[in-house]
Amino acid sequence: MTAAPQAAAKAPSPGPRRTLARALPASPGVVLLLLFLAGPIGYCVYLAFTDLQLTGQAESSFVGLENFTKAFGDEDFLNAVWLTLVFTVVSSLIGQNTLGLTLAALMRRASRPVRTLTGGIVVVAWVLPEVVAGFLLYAFFRREGTLNEILDWLGLPGQNWMFTLPILAVSFANVWRGTAFSMLVYSAALNEIPKEVTEAAEVDGASGWRRMWHITLPMIRRSIGTNLMLNTLQTLSVFGLIWVMTRGGPGNRSQTLPLYMYEQAFQNHMIGYATAVALLLLVVGSLFSLVYMRLLRTEA
Repeated sequence: MTAAPQAAAKAPSPGPRRTLARALPASPGVVLLLLFLAGPIGYCVYLAFTDLQLTGQAESSFVGLENFTKAFGDEDFLNAVWLTLVFTVVSSLIGQNTLGLTLAALMRRASRPVRTLTGGIVVVAWVLPEVVAGFLLYAFFRREGTLNEILDWLGLPGQNWMFTLPILAVSFANVWRGTAFSMLVYSAALNEIPKEVTEAAEVDGASGWRRMWHITLPMIRRSIGTNLMLNTLQTLSVFGLIWVMTRGGPGNRSQTLPLYMYEQAFQNHMIGYATAVALLLLVVGSLFSLVYMRLLRTEA
């Protein structure tokens, strides 16, 4: 009766050589992560607590939390935080997510030629370089641009969208460019829903909206959470599109945090302060990620 427990108790544990042999295959990856990821992040954390400048300074000194207190006391920084949240909510959480799901649902019922044409048009906008997309959308929203020509043809008044509503203009530009990713994610998720489920609901008399709300959305909720997380992190770091269209202007009315960091680092030459702002942006992205991961864990 006691032989088996005694044998198990006397079984030798894996020795250090065996443990080392198992860890060796992963060691190159660990070294690369430490060298190219953890190393730069650690150096940036150090710079955030210094007064490093590009010009006019022999050497930097440690300033503690001065850069962070300066940021929260700067109206331009608070304005950039607000505009970043507006840009993220409008273009990512609402725009790309909603439009991508709508296109995926409509394309599921469309004919193959329509799916191919629509998918091709949407994906082309996604694969365009950010600078090219920025110039195209600038030509669309400017005073003499395509949008005002369409409004004039319809008999509606136009305006200088880049001056009156710059943050909304760049938000819609980001929706146009990034919707393809959400569409592809939701197309794959919708294809995994068994047809028998939706057909049974249709036979029971459920309308299209009720089927979407009570069947489709609950069954693809994990894809929705993943898509929202990836889109949010990508949108928080958008720089080139806004820089080409408005350069953060007029004034600072479309200056999100990436543009504010660029201004502080390469125009005002305050590398330490700009790095502190970058860390704050990293914290914002981490908070969004934690919320999405918590929601996914709860739904699981």
